[in-house]
Amino acid sequence: MRILVADKFQTSGIAALKQLGCEVVSQPDTSAEQMEQAIRTVDPDILIVRGTKVPGPAIQAGRRLSMIVRAGAGYDSIDVKQASRSGVFVTNCPGKNSVAVAEVAWGLILACDRRIPDQQADLRAGKWNKNEYSKARGLKGRTLGIVGTGQIGLEIAARGRAFGMNVIAWSRSLTSEKADSLELGYCPTLLDLARQSDVISVSVAANAETNQLINAAFVAEMRSNAILINTSRGSVVDQNALADAVKAKGLRLGLDVFAQEPGGGTGEFADPIIQLPGVFGTHHVGASTDQAQDAIADEAVRIVRHYLETGEVANCVNLAAKTPATSLLTVRHQNQPGVLAHVFHVIDEAHINVEEMENIIYDGAEAACARIQLDTELTAEHLERIRTNPHILAVEMSRIS
Repeated sequence: MRILVADKFQTSGIAALKQLGCEVVSQPDTSAEQMEQAIRTVDPDILIVRGTKVPGPAIQAGRRLSMIVRAGAGYDSIDVKQASRSGVFVTNCPGKNSVAVAEVAWGLILACDRRIPDQQADLRAGKWNKNEYSKARGLKGRTLGIVGTGQIGLEIAARGRAFGMNVIAWSRSLTSEKADSLELGYCPTLLDLARQSDVISVSVAANAETNQLINAAFVAEMRSNAILINTSRGSVVDQNALADAVKAKGLRLGLDVFAQEPGGGTGEFADPIIQLPGVFGTHHVGASTDQAQDAIADEAVRIVRHYLETGEVANCVNLAAKTPATSLLTVRHQNQPGVLAHVFHVIDEAHINVEEMENIIYDGAEAACARIQLDTELTAEHLERIRTNPHILAVEMSRIS
């Protein structure tokens, strides 16, 4: 098994992959533009990346590529649709960087409240302006709004309570009862959270449902001089609306992610929002602590090990939630060679597609039960043809509800 590690990755992780018997090619400086050629040249079975983008043509270049491991949580940097079309599994390492992201979120909260980066810049420029920087609201007793109650959001909330803040939350799956159990104030709508919060931290996955979740309507409900922190993805917020609110309402922004980011670890950065006063940023490094990267590397190795040993893909993000299957063919049969080949030959002759299947072996391995999901029912004639095999015990056709 050949693995291409096309990004920075812990040396302990590379050593562990080699101990699994894998051939590991490490190219940590691969850029998004170089990814296609790297995959074409190395021809890996497995690709491991951190933040480097994996575009569709790069995936198509992989003749043997069967799995992409995102050594982190978010996977919007990977063309998942093309991976699915190409029969390539995409998997990630969720929850392993939660504390690291929460720590950078809190660094940004404090930077916004006390304008620490601006103070540092003035000090380095030889300017002493205590009168200006003494103007700070403080955080104790104020309200922290959490958008997204996954592991990162909960870690940010825990630190908010430690700062003496009142913590409220909203997510699509959050209920009043669940909020109570998590010691969070419950917001039934996202706009309710916007109205009540002095500080808002956004930590949701980037997908079609969260695209520009923080939009002009949300910003309009925010309090003047409030703070908004985004450690999820740039696509989750409408940066134009945020920029307008910085100018009109005095919002302060702490951004670890941006709408316009370079594809690799270095490059030119020209997102205009960072030029606005009251906007503070970091270089999409929320998960980039040694502790987090060690944990992520361990998880990536676990995923590869499990795949090698069982063929199963842990944390797979591109399995179909629902297939086009409408019918279930159940075949109980003696566990003999050629039985399933006979069944599939009949299905093929009927021009019916198999969507999913499993073959369960009974104790003793003398008999088995094949459960085959089809996109169309087999006719009675085809069922009779299946039964002609002497090793078939029973055949049943049913609808999938």
